[in-house]
Amino acid sequence: MSLITPDAQGGILVRDAEAEMLGSADSAIRLFADASTTGGALSAQRVTLTAGTDGASPHHHTGSAELFFVLGGRLQALTGDSVITADEGDFLLVPPGLPHAFAAEPDAGADVLIIITPGVERFDYFRLLDRVRKGTADPQELLDSQERFDNFFVESAAWRRARQRC
Repeated sequence: MSLITPDAQGGILVRDAEAEMLGSADSAIRLFADASTTGGALSAQRVTLTAGTDGASPHHHTGSAELFFVLGGRLQALTGDSVITADEGDFLLVPPGLPHAFAAEPDAGADVLIIITPGVERFDYFRLLDRVRKGTADPQELLDSQERFDNFFVESAAWRRARQRC
């Protein structure tokens, strides 16, 4: 990833074309900035999902809030025990401790900017997730890394019911 500091104030610019890209044709993740590049302020990535594609399974973070800004399409999201739909231009903030998950609605893709604040070193989590999806890493590694990445998986009957209808 190429980071550019445009002025003496220390701003960070990451060009879309230079962001590290992970995933497949159905689910792409662009890694923009991790906690180490933002002084711990935030972690930022962009997730693009084709219609009906799952994003993240139910989980929560103990120390960070997660912000979702829908750039395009329609995002189905779990927040606690509720499943909602966020449309293009919508903003969703999930506080620490609240179980959440996301996926593209069955009839539309979703393009989403995701910010985690305060920042957590998450790039290695997304790289591990990519390896698990490709079959080159054991899913147990995700479970073993929950504390390191402040990403704790949970069960959600509401999410399971909502996604079964898709």
